[in-house]
Amino acid sequence: MNDLTSHQLLNLRETAEQPFYQPVGNECALFEYAYHHQLPLLIKGPTGCGKTRFVAHMAAKMARPLITVACHDDLTAADLVGRHLIGDGQTIWSDGPLTRAVRLGGICYLDEVVEARKDTTVVLHPLTDDRRILPIERTGEELQAPQEFMLVVSYNPGYQNLLKNLKPSTRQRFIAIQFDYPPAALEQEILIRETGIDAATAQRLVKLAGHFRQLKNHDLEEAASTRLLVYAATLIKAGCDPILACQAAMVEPLTDDLDTAAALLEVIKASMGK
Repeated sequence: MNDLTSHQLLNLRETAEQPFYQPVGNECALFEYAYHHQLPLLIKGPTGCGKTRFVAHMAAKMARPLITVACHDDLTAADLVGRHLIGDGQTIWSDGPLTRAVRLGGICYLDEVVEARKDTTVVLHPLTDDRRILPIERTGEELQAPQEFMLVVSYNPGYQNLLKNLKPSTRQRFIAIQFDYPPAALEQEILIRETGIDAATAQRLVKLAGHFRQLKNHDLEEAASTRLLVYAATLIKAGCDPILACQAAMVEPLTDDLDTAAALLEVIKASMGK
């Protein structure tokens, strides 16, 4: 195991409590198999279904530092690996998040990896085969990833198109888990555990989300996520009117169309009204 500094060990102890995550299937076991056998992992699933929380939960369970990167169109290989910086009259090398994770033997999580440019994701290839190395061309280093290092990437297949997807040569370097919104009973448990909301209100919120999810790809581009349900439940638990809470957490984030918003509000009133 790589040596960690006292500061890093302190951070690990402070985050030792695992973030709450409600397993839906065999995803926790698959993550552990991947971690212990140095296999990179790809997580697919819709927005707000728990992908990021799952990774945070498992990183804490494995007692490894977690370094998360939110991928975007302008993300370059240098953003991931590192670059030379000029300061105090001298040039200093600064590790990027991927390099830091390799040095620490941590878990590097690239969220929405399809948003990154294809020439950027190629830098992952040497880390995702039997070599498990990270070449740093600008310094001449070639880092060998320790056993504790793990690469995890995620994306939302609903956003895929011809311009934004993973190259087959990249996809086939990962084992993959498909995520979706949890079954109603589990989603109710999540709301109760996350917010302390009563069971009856949790049940109504989950049923309401079911109505909204039927509208995906019709009146709505995206479904009402578990994350948005947690937001609504949090507002209600704090004393906010349930209809107002659902409008703020489940209508306005999902649509800008006034007619669609009005129709959704009527559904909310029918579901959440006294």
